[in-house]
Amino acid sequence: MSKVRILIADDHAIVRMGVKLLLSAEKEFQIIGEAEDGLGALEMSLKAEPDLIILDLMMPKMNGVDVTRKVKEKLPDAKIVLLTSFATAEGLAQALQYGANGIVLKSSAEVELIPAIRTVLSGKRHLSVGLKGQLKLSLPTIVLTERQECILRSVMEGRSNADIARHQGIAEITVKNHLAAIFNKLSVSNRSEAVAVAMKKHLLE
Repeated sequence: MSKVRILIADDHAIVRMGVKLLLSAEKEFQIIGEAEDGLGALEMSLKAEPDLIILDLMMPKMNGVDVTRKVKEKLPDAKIVLLTSFATAEGLAQALQYGANGIVLKSSAEVELIPAIRTVLSGKRHLSVGLKGQLKLSLPTIVLTERQECILRSVMEGRSNADIARHQGIAEITVKNHLAAIFNKLSVSNRSEAVAVAMKKHLLE
């Protein structure tokens, strides 16, 4: 069975060392690289295409939320787990809307990170218990990435997945992955519902 390829990004070397120590005890995980700032994390992610990225929420040059947004634009299948010492409700909501699959408090990472990784790899979302209360204080607005907006506009125009793929210069499977992400954000199950919600919420104006 192939190993899960993981990239670690944190501006503190001691945190990266601790994460590597945790992951090294699990045979199914393979660490393929480290980055010490957000820009490096983005560049390495787009080059190496890891299965999962562990990102510090607050990093120099580019924060974890922006890295998440840009990575998900190009690699919608990549799983992203954010690590944070603290976060505002707005920051949490934005990270989740941009596609973060999990958010883990650094204070509980020693016992929580590995289970969180396995949870997101199974297709579910993980959020530290200590952060759930904060999230309830701020209901997230729906935020689509630029690529998702373009694809949703094409859906509204009646284009097929194949047409969208040719128009966007991407693979048809990538279009399907983006649509799945859009459906998830809009809490819908098909294209017509997505268009209806987008129009109702004025998402593409």
